Amino acid sequence: MATHRRPRQPSRARVTVLTTAAAAAVALSAQAANAAPSAKPSKDEVKSKVDALYEAAEKATEQYNGAKEKQEKLQRQISTLQDEVARGQGDLNKLRDGIGTMASAQYRSGGIDPSVQLFLSSDPDDYLDKASSLDQLSSKQIQTLEKIQGKQRELAQQRAEATRKLKDLAATRTELGKKKKEVQGKLAAAQKLLNTLTAKEKAALDAEQQSASRSATERVNLGDTPPASGRAAAAFAAAKSKLGTPYVYGASGPSSFDCSGLTSWAYAQAGVSIPRTSEAQATTGTRISSASDLQVGDLVFFFNDLHHVGLYAGNGQILHAPRTGTVVRYESMDTIGGPFMFGVRV
Repeated sequence: MATHRRPRQPSRARVTVLTTAAAAAVALSAQAANAAPSAKPSKDEVKSKVDALYEAAEKATEQYNGAKEKQEKLQRQISTLQDEVARGQGDLNKLRDGIGTMASAQYRSGGIDPSVQLFLSSDPDDYLDKASSLDQLSSKQIQTLEKIQGKQRELAQQRAEATRKLKDLAATRTELGKKKKEVQGKLAAAQKLLNTLTAKEKAALDAEQQSASRSATERVNLGDTPPASGRAAAAFAAAKSKLGTPYVYGASGPSSFDCSGLTSWAYAQAGVSIPRTSEAQATTGTRISSASDLQVGDLVFFFNDLHHVGLYAGNGQILHAPRTGTVVRYESMDTIGGPFMFGVRV
């Protein structure tokens, strides 16, 4: 027969703990329900954050440009080396064919001269060591072998150099991919922030940007500062013809530009080749330390890492491609967002 027992009751202490925990949970839920929602960032706060992201994207863009330029340079060097190796191998084969013809002729006439046997050795260095003991060697034969020996060494060096450059190319391509992803990530983050704005706020920001671009392309007092030189004047005129052209990272014209893409393109129109990146452009000419000494067409560099460059336009203005979302325009040196470092006269 089953035994009926009274269910065990929880202790008073446990009931008290449970009751306290439940009360706390209810209180927290009530606080969460009544709490004010997190404040939405204002249009100006969004703009400030977006501008910072665009600046970071521009810095990454210049690093991307550097990796891209290095990749293209390596590809040209590798192509040249491969062509040289192919030509060198052809020359080597002709030299060997000549020796082979000599050996065949001697064989048909009754035997191969010891000197020719050594010519056919797979080790030209060994041949030269032994050749000194053979009186019948002619100076022409020695000269032929020395050519083979030199050509083999040259080919070995070229092949080794090509191998090294191929490894550099692979590493550069990896770096290029990383920098491209970094730029795209910054731009995507900026766009995500912009998407938090209302349609009215977006329209207001767009209007501000369009107004800034119009005022910077139509109503700018450039003063009467002379050009640095004839080619500087030509470069500035070329850049001026691109006022209103959109900024696109990695672009070097003629329908879109980033900052160093504009300056390198402008000088190319003047018949002057300068490097692709702002950092490299900073080493191309005579440095101008004081802004008061700048002349029209001088390259002007901003930020400690030199990630932004433009062309001096006169009266404290520069002509440049500012950043994503803008166009090629004039702008005061005081509003770039980073300190003026120095100018360069090409």
